[in-house]
Amino acid sequence: MTATSGSAQKIADEFVRAWLGRDVEKALSFLADDVVCEAPNGRFEGLARYREFLEPFASALISGTVIDVLGDDTHAATVYTTDTPFAKDFRGMDYVTVKDGRITHMISVFDLLPAAKAGGDPQH
Repeated sequence: MTATSGSAQKIADEFVRAWLGRDVEKALSFLADDVVCEAPNGRFEGLARYREFLEPFASALISGTVIDVLGDDTHAATVYTTDTPFAKDFRGMDYVTVKDGRITHMISVFDLLPAAKAGGDPQH
């Protein structure tokens, strides 16, 4: 496990471990009410919209592992891998901004192709 020292780094670490563990409520507790997430499949503004983005993915996870969390007191990057029903070793990263102890902005980076392929093939 990566040691965390900065406050953003610690918050990002706890956030990613919460949703990788399928604890959406705990993960959401690290976010500001007006959080903004920019992801390959859209821009999600506010806690309710982010829940709609995170909950289906997190609840479908088979497993997840944190690769690393790097950061300081205001910004952090999480790198993780997941096993999902549509892809094994599905990797992603989030770059977060923390203000007043909450994640206010997030840039999520992941490849939509495995999910699109799974959705396009009724046998998977």
